[in-house]
Amino acid sequence: MSEVADNINFIRERIRVAAERAGRNPEEIALIAVSKTVEPDRIEAALVAGQALFGESKVQEARAKIPLVSGRASWHMIGHLQTNKAREAVALFEVIHSVDSVKLAVEIEKCAERAGKTQAILLEVNVSGQASKFGLKSEDLKSAVAEINRLPRLEVRGLMTIAPFIEETQKARPWFRRLRELRDTLGLRELSMGMTHDFEAAIEEGATMVRIGTAIFGGRKRYEPAE
Repeated sequence: MSEVADNINFIRERIRVAAERAGRNPEEIALIAVSKTVEPDRIEAALVAGQALFGESKVQEARAKIPLVSGRASWHMIGHLQTNKAREAVALFEVIHSVDSVKLAVEIEKCAERAGKTQAILLEVNVSGQASKFGLKSEDLKSAVAEINRLPRLEVRGLMTIAPFIEETQKARPWFRRLRELRDTLGLRELSMGMTHDFEAAIEEGATMVRIGTAIFGGRKRYEPAE
């Protein structure tokens, strides 16, 4: 499993270089290892290498996997979340990155109230306007934040986006920049943006969380929990 450790160290070095290029402190940027479809033993290898934050995309997979991984791991929900999975998401995840509607936020609030928990969330914003992407529209964000801030069991920490995949990653900068501008207008802290192919550009535009999977764990294969 030394390959996983080597990959993490290499990504951390790239994060450092990108941050310093932008005049930022690398310690401001959290690396979230995207562990969807990754077996628990490979996640353990990442933990041994000092990686503590992991991102999952499906509640069902996370439910099966999380009990098999050391308790020192911290779990983030980064995939699309349906309202009927909100209860489990609140039970499983420290932070939910993909809150894309007031309706979903209200459901998470109800579940957090029943669980006696304050749930940290990020609001997903569709800055590109692509119909295939989930997320709040930029023009609806201010009113959505005002409504969600009235929900006492939710802590809105920042914003998240998934930029369109573009071979020339520098062309993703306008979307990352736009999310940073929205975050600053709202006075929030976190910016979850940037993945394996574009995280350095995202860091240079202000990302505080980057979500890296392939560059750490390699190509995806389906995780099949043991019966």
